[in-house]
This record gives sequence, structure tokens and C-alpha cells, in this order.
Amino acid sequence: MQKTLPRFPEPAISRLAPTLLTIFVLAGGAVTLSASAQTPQTNSSPAPAATGDAERDQRFARWVAEFSTTARAAGITEATLQSAFDNIRFIPRVTELDSAQPEFTRAVWDYLDSAVSAQRIVRGQDKLLQSRPAIDAAAARYGVPAEILVAIWGMESNYGSNVGDIPTIDALATLAFEGRREAWARGQLLAALKILQNRDVERAQMVGSWAGAMGQTQFLPSNFLAYAVDADGDGRRDIWGSVPDVMASTANFLASARWQTGQPWGLEVRLPPGFDFALADADERRPASAWADLGVKSMNGAPLPALADSAILLPTGARGPAFLVGPNFRTILRYNNSTSYALAVSLLAQGLAGGPAVQTAWPRDLQPLSRTQLLALQTALNARGFDSGTPDGTMGPATRNGIRRYQQSLGLSADGYPTLELLQSLQ
Repeated sequence: MQKTLPRFPEPAISRLAPTLLTIFVLAGGAVTLSASAQTPQTNSSPAPAATGDAERDQRFARWVAEFSTTARAAGITEATLQSAFDNIRFIPRVTELDSAQPEFTRAVWDYLDSAVSAQRIVRGQDKLLQSRPAIDAAAARYGVPAEILVAIWGMESNYGSNVGDIPTIDALATLAFEGRREAWARGQLLAALKILQNRDVERAQMVGSWAGAMGQTQFLPSNFLAYAVDADGDGRRDIWGSVPDVMASTANFLASARWQTGQPWGLEVRLPPGFDFALADADERRPASAWADLGVKSMNGAPLPALADSAILLPTGARGPAFLVGPNFRTILRYNNSTSYALAVSLLAQGLAGGPAVQTAWPRDLQPLSRTQLLALQTALNARGFDSGTPDGTMGPATRNGIRRYQQSLGLSADGYPTLELLQSLQ
């Protein structure tokens, strides 16, 4: 969850889907997939591998012992350390997922087709009815709409049906020992130990994703400590099994991230002929009334909502749907810093409330660029003098601005969206 911390954003139908696909959303409107299951390598000499595993396990045990010293200094008791570390194990799969380099892309419309499917909406409406008292109580207490809470619940664990099964302590210790994100993982591991010490959950029940996110709405341990709520009054903050605690904790996070009560996340809009697509940028914020003055209209002709600080979002460039998004959309981004994820939550919540689906057709003939292709695009832009920052195969503001300047030089709509045609023209 909440993923301003350095964990990978994993927006998916459920980020803990049965196949455990690790998903990274690129700002250009593509979802990058790396399958969790790799083809096993044939090894005709298993003995050296076994020896290597034994040596690694010894080093891991020494690392755990050294970390225990740090944990004691931070106030973790011997009883907690024994509970957490007596049967700890290194999980190779965690390091494989952490180091996987995404390459192939999935179009945002394919992602949304699944994430905001009719089946998911119907199931969410049923869940909303089944747990209405707990959800309404959290919504009233924190000022966050019930449908937003249920949408996040659906996105993160398919309404609690799949919270993950990887022991959080083992996953975080593995990540910290591996070293690529050691400082971050050590901090999260210490937070997880504090959760055990507070007796909010037993060690065996503290499970979640490979990256350490836990419970029905996937809190990182540090965010659990900061925002988890005991809403059912049993003395424990149980985001694994208590729907009241899950809803209140999620709402508390969003409220703390400055959710503005009574304001919508945004809406789909119709742009006027001749619209300057360079204005479709997250940094181009203005009151909805100013967008209306430029000819931006709602899909049904009703007045735009009174959003004081809103921007135009074009997930697939000039050819696809346009959205006017406000501060609450940015709050959802605080939960998971992916525009595709935030859009999925917003549209799912809209569907749960009986609102319309996206009306503008997606440009399904567009082929999203792979990471390698995007890297080539960035390199070619820089070579032509259209600065797109350091080539890394990931969309960001610098790349988008470089694309816009190149599009303007060709007399094209400057929407900053990477396409195969642009790449081919640069090559």
C-alpha cells in the first residue's frame, strides 16, 4: 500500500493474484508485467548449488544475529526476537521478484478491463452491503466515501480473499540481507517486530506480499504503526481478519494523506477542438472553472465539479479518454504512486456507486512500448537534442517533456505520449 516508500507499485486486478504477477505501471499508460514463475534451470550438478545454499543460509543466520543486536537497542524484547527469528528462513523467491526486470507491457485498457470489470463491481456492491455498518462507520469517522474504501479493498486483495501467504518477517529479512534495498527493508523489519511486540498479530498470521505489504489493504509495517486502527474494540489492530479494522485503517491513511471530504476524485471530460495537449500535465493545475473557460466539458454537459486545484489526465495520449482529476486523485496516488492504479480505484468506486463507465473509446490499436523500446526512444530523443533525462526505460516528466518538444517540432499534438510511430520516426 501507500507507496511513497521505495517499494514497487503493484497495481493489478489484485496485487496478490493467484499467479502472483509482479506489476509495475509506467506513466505512459502501460502496465509492465514480470511473471513470478520463471522456467527452472536444469542443473546436472546439484551438489554445488546445495553447498552454495548452505553457505548462504549461514551468512543469513549471522545477519539475523547482527540485526537482533540493533533490534534490542531499539527496544525489542528477547521474547519478541525469539518469536520472530527462531524459525526464520531465507526465501529465494523474494529476491528473484525484487530483482526482476520488467520488459513486456500490457495496455492500460487491458488492465482496466480486468480491474474494473462488471464482475468486480457486482462483487464489490455485494461486499458493501454485507459489511455496510463497518464501512459506513469508517467513512463517517474519516470523511472518505465508502465506495473508495471498498474499491481499494477490491484492488489490494480482491475484497479480502487473497491477502498473500508469504511470512512478512521472512520476506523483509530476505530483502534486507540481499542488500539492494537494505536500509529500507531494515526499517520495515524493525517496524514489523514492533507490531509483533504490540501483540496486534501473531507471527504465523503476519503474512502478505513478497515486498512486505500486509493484510486486506496491504499496509507496509511502518504504515501499519502509523495508521492502523482498532475499530472493533478488541485491543488489536487486525488488518488481516477484522473488516472494521481494515476499513478504519484504510480511511485513516487516506484522511492523513489529506483526503478532501465532499470532493469527487474527478470525472471523465470532453476536450474542445484545438485543445493544447501540452496543458495535459500533472503540474498544470488550475480551478475547474478555468478549464471550463478553455472549453473543457463534462460528458453529460453538467457543470464541472468545483475543484479548486485540478489537472487534465490523458492516460493514453490525445487519442484516448480525458479526465479532470483533483486533490483526492492525488491522495489515492499516495496509497500507490501509479496513475493507472489511482484511475482504477476511482473508476471502480464510481461503478460501485452506480456511476458510468468510461465513455470514450480507448485507442486499442496502439502498441505500448516495452521498456527496451522506451529506452531506445529516450536515447534517440537525447541524440536529437530533445532532452529526456537519463535514459532508463521508465516514463517520467523529463521524458514526457522531451516527447512533447519533438512532437511540436513535427507539428503533432504535443500530448507527450510515447508511441511506436514516434520511435520509428526518430530512428
